[in-house]
Amino acid sequence: MTSKQTRFTPLDAVLILAIVAFAAVFIWRVHATLDYQWRWHLLANYLLRWDETADRWVPGLITQGLLTTIRLSIWTMLLATVIGVIMGLARCGKSLFPRMVGWTYVELVRNIPPLVLIFIFYFFLADQLMTLLGVEAMLRNLPDWGKELLAWVAVPVERMPNFLAALLTLAVYQGAYITEHVRSGIQSIERGQREAAYALGLSPWQQMRHVILPQAVSRIVPPLSGQFIATIKDTAIVSVISVQELTFQGLELMASTYMTFEIMITITALYLLLTLTFSTLAGRVERRLRRAYG
Repeated sequence: MTSKQTRFTPLDAVLILAIVAFAAVFIWRVHATLDYQWRWHLLANYLLRWDETADRWVPGLITQGLLTTIRLSIWTMLLATVIGVIMGLARCGKSLFPRMVGWTYVELVRNIPPLVLIFIFYFFLADQLMTLLGVEAMLRNLPDWGKELLAWVAVPVERMPNFLAALLTLAVYQGAYITEHVRSGIQSIERGQREAAYALGLSPWQQMRHVILPQAVSRIVPPLSGQFIATIKDTAIVSVISVQELTFQGLELMASTYMTFEIMITITALYLLLTLTFSTLAGRVERRLRRAYG
């Protein structure tokens, strides 16, 4: 099969010039009519600053928020994938009870606004359950190396209750969508594959492990990568419970410095950088899976 050749036509040139001209006019009009004093030179200190006490460069507030967003997104996606795979397998099971559990979970979570879920998890889990189970006391009693490790992979101990509430909320929310991706991927495998595996004497678990799932992975990964991008963007919601991620740090800085446009433009660019980077990496993984599984 021959691939299509991409050609640059005169229409493309006209469209590019029109976009550039529109952007130039827009920037000129903003600069001419907006009564605002730009202070981009002050922004660098919030990205990276020199700590005289430690005698080294340390992340600024915006960079700290960016790192928290990345950590929260990674942990959320790992936990959401575990939840989604378990519930996806349950929805594809032969027994009625697991199917009903999976269906109830998906329908319940997908029809509740994520902001409502965040407050439910925060006020019940972080405010009540963690104290009742002694999680906060256990975190405070960790050795110094444990606290340093926790701060490196997640957040400092004193901010962990809010972080856990945000993590569980986003994982449960994203897990509902991953459940449907897993279910549709498994059910898209031809029935003849199961029949052939059954004819070879494989048990249902062996059929799923050795025949169905390896083929379903190549069909699950593309929507799964899109779900991770959605997770990165959804982390902005948890700023309402004071998780110090990128959006929270930006709002705090805007309130204290009044550098509204500079900070919001920077935050937008950082979110765009995160999502485009992962989208590029996910595209490469998809192409490799396509070559591996046809």
